Amino acid sequence: MELKEKLIASFMAFENLVDVDSPIHDVRSEAIKQFEAQGFPSKRDEAWKFTSLNSILKHDYSVFPKRDHHIDYNDIKKYFIDDIDTYKIVFIDGQYSSHFSETTHDGVDVCLMSSALSKPKYRPIIENYFNKVATKDSLSALNTAFSQEGAYIHVPKNKSVAKPIQIIHFSTGNESALMLQPRNLIVVDENSHVQIIERHQSLTDNPVLTNCVTEIFVDKRGILDYYKIQNDNENASLIDSTFINQKQESCASVHTFSFGGKLTRNNLKFYQNGERIDSTLKGVTIIGNKQHVDHNTLVHHIEPNCESHQDYQGIFGDSSTGVFNGKVLVNKEAQKTNAFQANNNILLSDKATINTKPQLEIFADDVKCSHGCTIGQLDDSAIFYMQSRGIPEKEARALLMYAFGNSVLSSVKIPEIKQRITNIIANKLGISIGFDL
Repeated sequence: MELKEKLIASFMAFENLVDVDSPIHDVRSEAIKQFEAQGFPSKRDEAWKFTSLNSILKHDYSVFPKRDHHIDYNDIKKYFIDDIDTYKIVFIDGQYSSHFSETTHDGVDVCLMSSALSKPKYRPIIENYFNKVATKDSLSALNTAFSQEGAYIHVPKNKSVAKPIQIIHFSTGNESALMLQPRNLIVVDENSHVQIIERHQSLTDNPVLTNCVTEIFVDKRGILDYYKIQNDNENASLIDSTFINQKQESCASVHTFSFGGKLTRNNLKFYQNGERIDSTLKGVTIIGNKQHVDHNTLVHHIEPNCESHQDYQGIFGDSSTGVFNGKVLVNKEAQKTNAFQANNNILLSDKATINTKPQLEIFADDVKCSHGCTIGQLDDSAIFYMQSRGIPEKEARALLMYAFGNSVLSSVKIPEIKQRITNIIANKLGISIGFDL
């Protein structure tokens, strides 16, 4: 049985496991119909022209994993940002782990989607925000149909979350192949602030396919800092769709660090519904072997006097493939828009590939918008100069690549995250460094 048919057949069993009186029961039912009609995207779809899912859809994924998922803390400690105090929402094979988590309802709600879906006190938030900004593409619809577990974060008006929040999904390898579909809902009310760190991590070499959807709402003068660390095993694939709806004078930034995994597709969509909004999308990709990373972004400028900044840097070695498809859409009413978009790439191998397509669609006449992309190799003359000053070639190449990604790392607001990413980059490049970026 093909995966599409298996998922459609599994939906009825899933419905029997969850509450049919759930506030999203009808939403789930409609979503599975959308997925059945559309199926998985293919390279015939313009948005997926350079990314094929065929290699990851061939496995016989388990849709309902076993609940026997005991793991030892020493096996996962290294994946936490443990040098700062954080709230933690930890999932193991799709199931919440209270043992490794630290949630709260003290002024803010940092808890589970399953709790929010089942308890009446959360129903107003669910009815007002769930599935309101996610697009109706087939993979988002599939996630909506099977929505049950994930992170639920609500920051009420005039609140600043005291410490960052880590959302971590582990897969244990208890299944020969596993499909996970976490759903996150994050609501940041007026004048509130939150920092979030997200990671998906496989603990074995068994194939894992994660289809994750995150909906984020940032109200007036709200501030969101979101960090995605993607450094999974090379048999794990991730389709990550994040949708952000911003209101007047809010600031939202998403930093995506893609270093691991077999296939990673990041769909990141910003919708600016108000004036004086600031949106930041930045990313660093360093991959090799036959890895594939695809960034598909959209910033929709709907009202005037707003800004957006996109800066994606990629370093591709061996037979790896990178894709960047970024769009800035400026409505006729969105005068005085200031939008910047850049995608810069270095190819370290003759077999590495990058497909880049920055786009501007501007219907206003008083804007300041720019976009561009570069594809090249390391500067041999710069390497020679550094070697002449006593720096070995390997370290010289690494220093140039660090400098290449510095425009992204310089805007990271959590020093411990910056240090962690610096260490991951050093490890990817096979060097030891004695400085921080």
